[in-house]
Amino acid sequence: MEDTNAGLAAHIGRQPIYDREGAVVAYELLFRAGGDASGAVRTDEHATARVLVAAFTEFGVEELAGAKVCFLNVTKQFLTGVLPLPFDYSQAVLEVQVGVDVDESLVAGLTVLSERGYTIAIDRFRCGGPREVLLPLVTYVKIDMLDADEATVRAAVAVCRQYAHVELVALRVETPEALRLAFELGFDLFQGHILGRPHVDTTVALAPDRLARLRVLSALTADDVNLDEVVALVSQDPALSMRVLRATNAATFGLTRTVTSVREAIVAMGLNRLRQWVTLMLVSDLTTADHEQLARILVRARLCQLLAGSSDYPAAAGRGDTAYLAGLLSAVADHFGVPVDRIIAGLPLDPELPAALSTGAGPLGEILHAVRAYTDPDHEDHHLEPGVIVAAYLSALRWTTGILGELGPEIADRAEEHIRSLSAA
Repeated sequence: MEDTNAGLAAHIGRQPIYDREGAVVAYELLFRAGGDASGAVRTDEHATARVLVAAFTEFGVEELAGAKVCFLNVTKQFLTGVLPLPFDYSQAVLEVQVGVDVDESLVAGLTVLSERGYTIAIDRFRCGGPREVLLPLVTYVKIDMLDADEATVRAAVAVCRQYAHVELVALRVETPEALRLAFELGFDLFQGHILGRPHVDTTVALAPDRLARLRVLSALTADDVNLDEVVALVSQDPALSMRVLRATNAATFGLTRTVTSVREAIVAMGLNRLRQWVTLMLVSDLTTADHEQLARILVRARLCQLLAGSSDYPAAAGRGDTAYLAGLLSAVADHFGVPVDRIIAGLPLDPELPAALSTGAGPLGEILHAVRAYTDPDHEDHHLEPGVIVAAYLSALRWTTGILGELGPEIADRAEEHIRSLSAA
């Protein structure tokens, strides 16, 4: 996908990490601004947030790494709890980057993360520096094989060997000589261009509206959180709904659960975890979506919801929220011109939804067919009475117009204060 479509694409670099037998055991996920980028142009909180949001809510970690662990470069704000890490610790290795100040707050933050089950790594370790104090807290230590001479590498290895729990990763292995030295010194894992260069993966990504996310965050930071209000706000932003669905897998810490609606996804995730994800999405500052495109998606979702509550589909009575989700997912797939199976891959959906979306099975499939037939000028194959579909369509259109019209310049004060406090920390 070209960079001109950057607002509709998510990019992430992925470099394999090998064991001594040559098997890929992990991947490092890297920030990439575009599909043809060969390196990261920034390494700040924005870059970290972009990688985390893309990995867990756009691609899905399973698509990127399968069951293998992912090494993630994170800044001090994430390591000390100023910014959230709202995902399962089982597949994440958090790297302490070069240049991160080692002080009491960092040690305390890493201690808390370690106690919570997160795995920590030190990036580009050298002996004699302040980061030696972190060795008792980490599982992996990466040692640079490109810029450091052999004596420096040997000295770093000797220090790390004092900690039996530490696994050594030979970083930037780019020559046969460096690889031989790493094997000789007993490194456990290997990463570098001689073994495998970073590969940039790209996926479609409908960008959430920033003001909509601020409204959700405002509702989530209220003294008395109204679940119905939160569900309504999330449901009104198709991209945010998609991310919440995919992030549910990253938020449940191994809990196997399927969902039939946005409400169920939010309940499964929990309001605190949702608050963390929305904050992270705001930090990532993705491109604002086109309201016309969002309108078409919302109209289909709302129209499906209204028909599910009508007498024409008694089998779908009480299934309005599920029908809304079905309409939203089908509209997103049509928006990007990709098979719906690709859009829903990795989403924790109840089996009824994929069947309705992929094959048109069941009452939800019938509703989807009728709505697509009515709203697509190339199709007229719907069996509803004109008065029924027209009335429902006009109602969906009025609802959508009202929703998008609310996304004006006003932003709740507590949401602004929340974001400012995160930025200033």
